[in-house]
Amino acid sequence: MQTNCKSPLNSPMNLTVYKALVVFLFVLSLWGCGTTKTIPQPSQMPLSQGADANVVLSNGVSQMDRPKREFRGAWLATVTGGYQGMTPVEMRSKLVEQLNVLQYAGVNAVLFQIRPTADAFYPSALEPWSRYLTGVQGKAPSPIWDPLQFMIDECHRRGMEMHAWINPYRVKQHLSDKLAPWHIYNKHPERFVKYGDKLFFNPALSANRDYINAVIADIVKRYDVDGIHLDDYFYPYPIPGQVFNDRAQFNHRVDKQMNLGDWRRLQVDYLIRELHQTINRLKPWVKFGVSPFGIYRNEKNDPNGSATNGLENYGDLYADVLKWARNGWVDYLIPQIYWRIGNPVADYQVLVDWWARNTQGVPLIVGQSVDRILKYPDTKDIDKNQLDAKMKLQRSYHTVVGSCQWPGRYVARNMGNYADSLKIKYHKYPALQPVFYQIDAQAPYHVEKLDAQWSEAGYRLTWQPPLIKHLREMLRGGMLSQKQAFEMARADKYVVYRFARHQKVDLTDPKYIVTITDKCYYQLPYVDGKVRYHYVVTAMDRLQNESDGQMIAVKL
Repeated sequence: MQTNCKSPLNSPMNLTVYKALVVFLFVLSLWGCGTTKTIPQPSQMPLSQGADANVVLSNGVSQMDRPKREFRGAWLATVTGGYQGMTPVEMRSKLVEQLNVLQYAGVNAVLFQIRPTADAFYPSALEPWSRYLTGVQGKAPSPIWDPLQFMIDECHRRGMEMHAWINPYRVKQHLSDKLAPWHIYNKHPERFVKYGDKLFFNPALSANRDYINAVIADIVKRYDVDGIHLDDYFYPYPIPGQVFNDRAQFNHRVDKQMNLGDWRRLQVDYLIRELHQTINRLKPWVKFGVSPFGIYRNEKNDPNGSATNGLENYGDLYADVLKWARNGWVDYLIPQIYWRIGNPVADYQVLVDWWARNTQGVPLIVGQSVDRILKYPDTKDIDKNQLDAKMKLQRSYHTVVGSCQWPGRYVARNMGNYADSLKIKYHKYPALQPVFYQIDAQAPYHVEKLDAQWSEAGYRLTWQPPLIKHLREMLRGGMLSQKQAFEMARADKYVVYRFARHQKVDLTDPKYIVTITDKCYYQLPYVDGKVRYHYVVTAMDRLQNESDGQMIAVKL
């Protein structure tokens, strides 16, 4: 309910009471009238290939220069992260240091590798502790701790999403690597394939898919992850002169007319579809994303492919990524478009354009290579690297909703002033996550009882969570349980905006965001009570759908 400040001018009261009321209202105005006003959110349009990303904000600035919604990710690998053999104290300290720099650089999502070679960076009854944690697979850290839970807590504390990065098929980086005695390979060696110097799950076996699904289900059930993420390792990168030995299963295929390539792609399709179903059944708000190799198909092999001449997802790794997007089996894609602008084999500009036109409505995030961006000069200015050109290009497409930096540890080191560049120019203001319409686009109701109050801690803006006026199973045809519906409907975080007295209230401009918090208060920067501001508070659900705003005037 809104509270109104009513004028006493027409009230039948004596002069003494009137004067007293005027004094009271003047004192009250020092803190803000207490009146709130609802500020509607601008409508969000679903991704479309014809939409224009270059929307102009009310102050004349292009939204391309400071988008309010953008996925700003960083991959933190554990295989190459240098954590192996660290004490728990040392590793926690390093992770905190990395996250602090990533937060400074405006990163709002961390993709942390938790299952590199069918082993775990978390306590698991299904798989042994990772060799990349303690140096010996199966050896627990001492004293015992949970890196996955630690990263979830630290990321959420900083307002970042935490996506658990999984390698589905890889078991050994080198055949000489020793596996823990109770590793699944030692129980069922017939379910694995040696290829080159590596060991893999055989993708053609349903028992392996069931096992990988069980691993993912265990993670999703026990941990509050925001996403499950797979990289580009499906069928292994081809080695000239060597054969991946899945022919026994291929020879027993039901459809004898199916060739080897189509059959292998079907095996990976099964895994992707089943993983999406598993995640959606348990926690439908957890996003499932894939970062495929940067080329889907070359034009020489498919007229609809890109004008490139490199390795393919489709023909070499047997990953039909566009089929997954078309069927709704993935919630986002981060193709690894690591090449430079102007590369004759695989041009960054050609590939960003191709992916932006072929996303099938799935949010597209560009995988960026930090070292290659720093290494190669801008094609129009040899004194600059390619970061500016690449950021402008990705932001010019409506279907591109952000970028992800590889490797995140280079950003955390501020290599080549990369973190500084993101902070100063490209990530200067906060960004909410893109709207994932295919999962849920229903915003929560607005906050209740917004007020400015004095407290022991000082002058505060306070509010109450929004009422839950609908549950999502009503909108999803009974597909959700009551618990799931409540979890998706409730407010998870709040956005606080501040506008000077004569500034236009514009909730599309992130410049005015002062904090994103999971608390129901914000400490106000009170000075002398002489300058008037308008504060707006909105509520966000787990997928960062944002409510209408509640506005209050406050004198600081």
